[in-house]
Amino acid sequence: MRKTTKMYLALDVHYKDNYAKSVGVTFLTKDDETPQETLISTLEDIAPYQPGEFYKRELPCLLEVISKVNRNDLQAILVDGHVYVDNDGQFGLGGYLYEALHNQVPIIGVAKRAFHANKNTIIEVLRGTSNNPLHISAIGIDVAEAAQFIKEMHGNHRHPTLLKILDGITKTA
Repeated sequence: MRKTTKMYLALDVHYKDNYAKSVGVTFLTKDDETPQETLISTLEDIAPYQPGEFYKRELPCLLEVISKVNRNDLQAILVDGHVYVDNDGQFGLGGYLYEALHNQVPIIGVAKRAFHANKNTIIEVLRGTSNNPLHISAIGIDVAEAAQFIKEMHGNHRHPTLLKILDGITKTA
């Protein structure tokens, strides 16, 4: 019987004129400096941006990358965005992703910008010498545990090393 090691999957999407490039990087621990694997998908005919419903555009892109891994092997998924958009628990991208995965894989939202209406659902994390926090939210895992994980990820800057690598891969042609 094959023993599997639980891994993490970090996801990002970059939009071009007529398609979206979705990228995922897998890693095993918060100390990892390089991805175990890089997964790339391209989707054409993506939904147009709709204010307040961004998840409708981004969710299919994320699910396409997730389809390339065994979800049972995932410890958690990190997304570029919020789990909740308000203090009442209205879902943001991370919440909708959790729901789409049948509440089986914890989601950690790592957002660069704050929402004024979700201050009670996030923990601000300062990393390195930056005075500009990352806004961490979570579902399926305690938000304090998620925030500590992001704070302790490899790297001396605001963004953990693996998330910087992910962002670079996503934005290249």
